[in-house]
Amino acid sequence: MADVLNGEPSPSTPMELFKSITAQGEIVRSLKAEKAPKDEIDSAVKQLLSLKINYKEVTGQEYSADSPPTNSRPDNSGEPGTTEGGEDFVDPWTVQTSSAKGIDYDKLIVRFGSSKIDKPLIDRIERVIGQKAHHFLRRGIFFSHRDMSNILDAYENKKPFYLYTGRGPSSEAMHVGHLIPFIFTKWLQDVFNVPLVIQMTDDEKYLWKELTLEQAYGYTIENAKDIIACGFDINKTFIFSDLEYMGSSPGFYKNVVKIQKHVTFNQVKGIFGFTDSDCIGKISFPAIQAAPSFSNSFPQIFKDRTDIQCLIPCAIDQDPYFRMTRDVAPRIGYPKPALLHSTFFPALQGAQTKMSASDPNSSIFLTDTAKQIKNKVNKHAFSGGKDTIEEHRHLGGNCDIDVSFMYLTFFLEDDDKLEQIRQDYTSGAMLTGELKKTLIEVLQPLIANHQARRSEVTEEIVKQFMTPRKLSYDFQ
Repeated sequence: MADVLNGEPSPSTPMELFKSITAQGEIVRSLKAEKAPKDEIDSAVKQLLSLKINYKEVTGQEYSADSPPTNSRPDNSGEPGTTEGGEDFVDPWTVQTSSAKGIDYDKLIVRFGSSKIDKPLIDRIERVIGQKAHHFLRRGIFFSHRDMSNILDAYENKKPFYLYTGRGPSSEAMHVGHLIPFIFTKWLQDVFNVPLVIQMTDDEKYLWKELTLEQAYGYTIENAKDIIACGFDINKTFIFSDLEYMGSSPGFYKNVVKIQKHVTFNQVKGIFGFTDSDCIGKISFPAIQAAPSFSNSFPQIFKDRTDIQCLIPCAIDQDPYFRMTRDVAPRIGYPKPALLHSTFFPALQGAQTKMSASDPNSSIFLTDTAKQIKNKVNKHAFSGGKDTIEEHRHLGGNCDIDVSFMYLTFFLEDDDKLEQIRQDYTSGAMLTGELKKTLIEVLQPLIANHQARRSEVTEEIVKQFMTPRKLSYDFQ
């Protein structure tokens, strides 16, 4: 029988223990800041010490906030990539790093063979669109690309291209991290005035999760409402369910089969880590995620044209699918898709992992109330501050590991205000509680506004977005 701590099963793996210590440390700091009763603080401190002792017994090393355990492997047995030797682990299902600062994205660019989004590229984007680049670009949130220069060439020469992004609907409620690619994709749609296809991979979630087909499709509909609430133009956006669209689109299915013919089992095992015991649905799925990269998968939009290039904004953990796609494309006579890669949205407990819908305390959900947002940020957001006010005033906080500051880089649009917060927190003039309060004041109206827009999305509107049809766009 598992050990029990405060009525909950105690964490057993090094990473679970590390996360528990981090969370408990935040609870202790919050109790001290709130001047809670002494016995309550003592109890929380005792629990923290117990967790640290357990951590040392399991790992053989003292707990350090800046050094997560590197001797644990993600629960994806058989998949390539580990965190041994301090290396980051990134694949389409798992993100894990040994650094409290998060993934080393410069190393990831080298490993994946993509290109850094540098200032000359951002300057060119601004010249082409005639306005300031989105703050996701300016702040390095979208940090890597493949062939973005080709897209800009096409736009300047009045040649067509389209956008493609997606969502794996694994639960009814999305979290704020899920909004990042959609916020950016909407901006791209607006500034370039191009059509967009959004793939809902409900078939993937049925294959990977313990879901029925009906549940997976139901999550697609609910998630589509959140996506629509981001403000996409119904005349230029097609949202489709794989479970629904595959059976009604010969063009789409023909491309799936073409891709499948040109990728071997050994290749997908090497790319995705599949094993002989994985179901054949998983092995064949990458071709389905690849197919929207080709314009004739959507004959209702592009007719039979095969020459229209695709631009895919996505988190970089999805890149393996599109490395495969780019390898196949010239062999079946199609242009390679271009990509824009985003960083990961960190869990509340720290940047060692990305925010997950499966852990309610790691995530700010789009369904959360103002009170829930406040409680989650105050209790669970990993702090880069010091243990005491005196120490913090003297030494200052660390914005590089502070989750509240990380979240502000995503959602606080005012560059000058963000820089002032960085300076104040780093100098010790701003305390952790004040930083968290600032984040709460940004998140609460953002999510409340999203909820208001979502409440106006009817089943009929969802149906319109998901009906195959010709879209309105400038290129003929």
